[in-house]
Amino acid sequence: MLHYLYHTELHAYPKLYESMFKDRADQFKRRLQWAVQVDEQGYEQDDYDQLNPLYAIWVLPDGRHGGSMRTLPTTGPVMVNDHFKEVIGHEISAPNIWESTRFCLAPDLRDRAFRISAAIMLAGCEIGLQFNLEKAVAIFDPRMVRIYRTLGWPPQVLGSIGTGRDRICAGTWQFSETTRRNMAKRAGVSPELSRLWIRRAFDNKSDAAA
Repeated sequence: MLHYLYHTELHAYPKLYESMFKDRADQFKRRLQWAVQVDEQGYEQDDYDQLNPLYAIWVLPDGRHGGSMRTLPTTGPVMVNDHFKEVIGHEISAPNIWESTRFCLAPDLRDRAFRISAAIMLAGCEIGLQFNLEKAVAIFDPRMVRIYRTLGWPPQVLGSIGTGRDRICAGTWQFSETTRRNMAKRAGVSPELSRLWIRRAFDNKSDAAA
């Protein structure tokens, strides 16, 4: 199922916390060979994880991480402005645009990979609608465009720089109820159940705040 957790809430789920950051290390450091830092515990975390981002996480039946992504408002520090502004040519800073980063899948998902990927994108759309956002922005490998298209929600590509393996793109995704329902179908989740998960998550956060 989908969980929506801020970084400060993750410590209440130690198995999920450990497996998510170790899966990020496996994907981004070992497999993709990105220049990311992995700590002595085998976790891949960066400065943006310390800003209390909101994570959308697919949780496997045993409580481990199946897939996830990280979101932050572009009105604060975000990677697209701090490190990749030249890809678009200008900063993006608006309360109705959030950045999505660290799209990660657990290894060895086999036939579950497509549906979990679709579920993470569904979660992104749910977050957009929950917070009345217009769009999400992200930096991605150009090879991901085909995957996003296969999943049924391709981005509008804003620009790219580099060549070969070093080429990167920036793009945006528009939020809509139609997209939410399409992604729910691809994820094998009913739109009603998906909406229940996010409403329950934020109702609980409101209760805690009260």
